[in-house]
Amino acid sequence: MSHYIVIEGVIGVGKTTLTRLLAKPFNGQVLLEVVEENPFLSDFYGDRARYAFQTQTFFLLSRYRQQTKEVSPQINRGNILSDYLFSKNEIFARQNLSKEELELFYQLYRTLSEHVPKPDLVVYLQADVETLMARIALRDRPFERDMDRQYIADLRDSYEEFFAGYSETPLLTIATDALNLVRDPQARAQVVGQIRAALAGYQQSPLLPF
Repeated sequence: MSHYIVIEGVIGVGKTTLTRLLAKPFNGQVLLEVVEENPFLSDFYGDRARYAFQTQTFFLLSRYRQQTKEVSPQINRGNILSDYLFSKNEIFARQNLSKEELELFYQLYRTLSEHVPKPDLVVYLQADVETLMARIALRDRPFERDMDRQYIADLRDSYEEFFAGYSETPLLTIATDALNLVRDPQARAQVVGQIRAALAGYQQSPLLPF
Protein backbone atom coordinates (compact mmCIF):
# COMPACT_ATOMS: atom_id res chain seq x y z
CA MET A 1 0.00 0.00 0.00
CA SER A 2 1.37 3.41 -0.97
CA HIS A 3 1.40 6.45 1.29
CA TYR A 4 1.45 10.20 0.81
CA ILE A 5 3.48 11.67 3.69
CA VAL A 6 3.86 15.40 4.27
CA ILE A 7 6.47 17.11 6.44
CA GLU A 8 5.51 20.55 7.77
CA GLY A 9 6.79 23.22 10.13
CA VAL A 10 8.02 26.79 10.37
CA ILE A 11 10.64 28.22 8.02
CA GLY A 12 14.03 26.71 8.85
CA VAL A 13 12.80 23.81 10.97
CA GLY A 14 14.21 21.16 8.62
CA LYS A 15 11.29 20.06 6.45
CA THR A 16 13.25 19.62 3.25
CA THR A 17 16.15 17.91 5.00
CA LEU A 18 13.90 15.34 6.63
CA THR A 19 11.90 14.78 3.45
CA ARG A 20 15.06 13.91 1.56
CA LEU A 21 16.33 11.69 4.36
CA LEU A 22 13.08 9.73 4.37
CA ALA A 23 13.21 8.93 0.66
CA LYS A 24 15.41 5.86 1.11
CA PRO A 25 13.77 4.17 4.14
CA PHE A 26 10.33 4.70 2.62
CA ASN A 27 11.41 4.07 -0.98
CA GLY A 28 9.46 7.14 -1.97
CA GLN A 29 9.33 9.87 -4.55
CA VAL A 30 10.34 13.27 -3.15
CA LEU A 31 8.25 16.34 -3.89
CA LEU A 32 9.87 19.61 -2.81
CA GLU A 33 8.24 23.00 -2.78
CA VAL A 34 9.72 25.39 -5.34
CA VAL A 35 10.60 28.37 -3.14
CA GLU A 36 13.33 30.20 -4.99
CA GLU A 37 11.23 30.56 -8.17
CA ASN A 38 8.82 32.96 -6.46
CA PRO A 39 9.76 36.34 -8.03
CA PHE A 40 8.15 38.31 -5.19
CA LEU A 41 9.80 36.57 -2.24
CA SER A 42 12.88 38.74 -1.89
CA ASP A 43 10.77 41.91 -2.10
CA PHE A 44 8.33 40.43 0.41
CA TYR A 45 10.99 40.09 3.09
CA GLY A 46 11.91 43.73 2.50
CA ASP A 47 8.33 45.05 2.55
CA ARG A 48 5.85 42.41 3.70
CA ALA A 49 2.74 44.60 3.58
CA ARG A 50 3.34 45.67 -0.01
CA TYR A 51 4.25 42.30 -1.51
CA ALA A 52 2.31 39.85 0.66
CA PHE A 53 -0.63 39.26 -1.68
CA GLN A 54 1.54 38.69 -4.76
CA THR A 55 3.86 36.39 -2.83
CA GLN A 56 1.11 34.27 -1.29
CA THR A 57 -0.87 34.04 -4.53
CA PHE A 58 2.20 32.88 -6.46
CA PHE A 59 2.85 30.20 -3.83
CA LEU A 60 -0.79 29.12 -3.88
CA LEU A 61 -0.81 28.61 -7.65
CA SER A 62 2.62 26.97 -7.66
CA ARG A 63 1.60 24.50 -4.95
CA TYR A 64 -1.65 23.77 -6.75
CA ARG A 65 0.17 22.96 -9.98
CA GLN A 66 2.51 20.60 -8.15
CA GLN A 67 -0.30 18.86 -6.31
CA THR A 68 -2.45 18.28 -9.37
CA LYS A 69 0.31 17.49 -11.87
CA GLU A 70 2.76 15.54 -9.70
CA VAL A 71 0.94 14.16 -6.65
CA SER A 72 -2.49 13.24 -8.02
CA PRO A 73 -1.22 11.05 -10.91
CA GLN A 74 1.31 9.23 -8.66
CA ILE A 75 -0.63 8.85 -5.42
CA ASN A 76 -1.48 5.16 -5.91
CA ARG A 77 1.78 4.17 -7.60
CA GLY A 78 4.18 4.39 -4.66
CA ASN A 79 5.10 6.41 -1.61
CA ILE A 80 5.29 10.19 -1.96
CA LEU A 81 7.17 12.41 0.50
CA SER A 82 6.57 16.16 0.39
CA ASP A 83 8.07 19.06 2.34
CA TYR A 84 4.86 21.10 2.44
CA LEU A 85 1.16 20.80 3.17
CA PHE A 86 -1.22 22.56 0.79
CA SER A 87 -3.14 23.89 3.80
CA LYS A 88 -0.10 25.94 4.80
CA ASN A 89 -1.56 28.54 2.45
CA GLU A 90 -4.04 29.29 5.24
CA ILE A 91 -1.30 29.85 7.81
CA PHE A 92 0.69 32.30 5.73
CA ALA A 93 -2.38 34.09 4.39
CA ARG A 94 -3.69 34.79 7.90
CA GLN A 95 -0.24 35.88 8.97
CA ASN A 96 0.50 38.26 6.12
CA LEU A 97 -2.63 39.50 4.34
CA SER A 98 -4.95 42.37 5.13
CA LYS A 99 -8.63 41.66 5.76
CA GLU A 100 -9.64 42.61 2.21
CA GLU A 101 -6.80 40.62 0.64
CA LEU A 102 -7.59 37.63 2.86
CA GLU A 103 -11.22 37.46 1.72
CA LEU A 104 -10.18 37.40 -1.95
CA PHE A 105 -7.37 34.94 -1.31
CA TYR A 106 -9.69 32.53 0.51
CA GLN A 107 -12.12 32.48 -2.40
CA LEU A 108 -9.33 31.27 -4.67
CA TYR A 109 -7.86 28.94 -2.06
CA ARG A 110 -11.16 27.18 -1.31
CA THR A 111 -11.82 26.61 -5.00
CA LEU A 112 -8.40 25.10 -5.63
CA SER A 113 -8.19 23.03 -2.43
CA GLU A 114 -11.16 20.90 -3.52
CA HIS A 115 -8.92 19.33 -6.19
CA VAL A 116 -5.87 18.70 -4.01
CA PRO A 117 -5.28 15.18 -2.60
CA LYS A 118 -5.03 14.82 1.17
CA PRO A 119 -1.96 13.11 2.70
CA ASP A 120 -2.14 9.89 4.69
CA LEU A 121 0.00 11.48 7.40
CA VAL A 122 1.26 14.96 8.26
CA VAL A 123 4.45 15.17 10.31
CA TYR A 124 4.64 18.51 12.10
CA LEU A 125 8.18 19.46 13.14
CA GLN A 126 8.40 21.78 16.13
CA ALA A 127 11.32 23.96 17.25
CA ASP A 128 11.76 27.04 19.40
CA VAL A 129 12.56 30.40 17.86
CA GLU A 130 16.27 30.30 18.72
CA THR A 131 16.63 26.94 16.97
CA LEU A 132 14.76 28.19 13.92
CA MET A 133 16.88 31.34 13.63
CA ALA A 134 20.09 29.32 13.96
CA ARG A 135 19.01 26.90 11.25
CA ILE A 136 17.95 29.72 8.94
CA ALA A 137 21.36 31.35 9.38
CA LEU A 138 23.12 28.04 8.78
CA ARG A 139 21.51 27.41 5.42
CA ASP A 140 22.27 31.02 4.39
CA ARG A 141 19.71 31.68 1.67
CA PRO A 142 20.35 35.21 0.30
CA PHE A 143 16.75 36.38 0.73
CA GLU A 144 16.69 35.11 4.36
CA ARG A 145 19.87 36.78 5.61
CA ASP A 146 18.00 39.64 7.26
CA MET A 147 15.14 37.51 8.52
CA ASP A 148 13.04 39.29 11.14
CA ARG A 149 13.10 37.30 14.38
CA GLN A 150 9.67 38.58 15.36
CA TYR A 151 8.24 37.39 12.06
CA ILE A 152 9.52 33.88 12.76
CA ALA A 153 8.18 34.04 16.33
CA ASP A 154 4.76 35.12 15.09
CA LEU A 155 4.80 32.50 12.37
CA ARG A 156 5.68 29.82 14.90
CA ASP A 157 2.69 30.87 17.00
CA SER A 158 0.47 30.65 13.92
CA TYR A 159 1.72 27.14 13.17
CA GLU A 160 1.10 26.05 16.75
CA GLU A 161 -2.43 27.43 16.65
CA PHE A 162 -3.14 25.84 13.27
CA PHE A 163 -1.99 22.37 14.22
CA ALA A 164 -3.62 22.53 17.65
CA GLY A 165 -6.95 22.43 15.84
CA TYR A 166 -5.89 20.39 12.81
CA SER A 167 -8.10 17.38 12.04
CA GLU A 168 -8.06 16.95 8.25
CA THR A 169 -5.65 14.02 8.36
CA PRO A 170 -3.67 11.99 10.93
CA LEU A 171 -0.99 14.16 12.54
CA LEU A 172 2.35 13.25 14.12
CA THR A 173 4.14 16.03 16.05
CA ILE A 174 7.90 15.77 16.60
CA ALA A 175 10.00 18.17 18.69
CA THR A 176 13.29 18.75 16.84
CA ASP A 177 15.31 21.14 19.05
CA ALA A 178 17.50 18.31 20.32
CA LEU A 179 17.55 16.30 17.09
CA ASN A 180 20.37 16.34 14.55
CA LEU A 181 18.80 14.30 11.78
CA VAL A 182 21.71 14.79 9.40
CA ARG A 183 24.52 13.57 11.67
CA ASP A 184 22.73 11.32 14.14
CA PRO A 185 21.63 7.94 12.70
CA GLN A 186 19.83 7.11 15.94
CA ALA A 187 17.72 10.25 15.69
CA ARG A 188 16.84 9.41 12.08
CA ALA A 189 15.91 5.86 13.02
CA GLN A 190 13.74 7.15 15.84
CA VAL A 191 11.83 9.47 13.52
CA VAL A 192 11.43 6.77 10.87
CA GLY A 193 10.06 4.45 13.54
CA GLN A 194 7.58 7.07 14.74
CA ILE A 195 6.33 7.64 11.22
CA ARG A 196 5.98 3.91 10.53
CA ALA A 197 4.06 3.48 13.77
CA ALA A 198 1.76 6.39 12.93
CA LEU A 199 1.04 4.96 9.49
CA ALA A 200 0.40 1.50 10.90
CA GLY A 201 -1.92 2.89 13.55
CA TYR A 202 -3.81 4.86 10.93
CA GLN A 203 -4.30 1.75 8.80
CA GLN A 204 -5.54 -0.32 11.72
CA SER A 205 -7.73 2.30 13.44
CA PRO A 206 -8.39 5.21 11.07
CA LEU A 207 -10.85 6.87 13.45
CA LEU A 208 -8.41 7.18 16.34
CA PRO A 209 -6.86 10.63 16.92
CA PHE A 210 -3.12 11.22 16.71
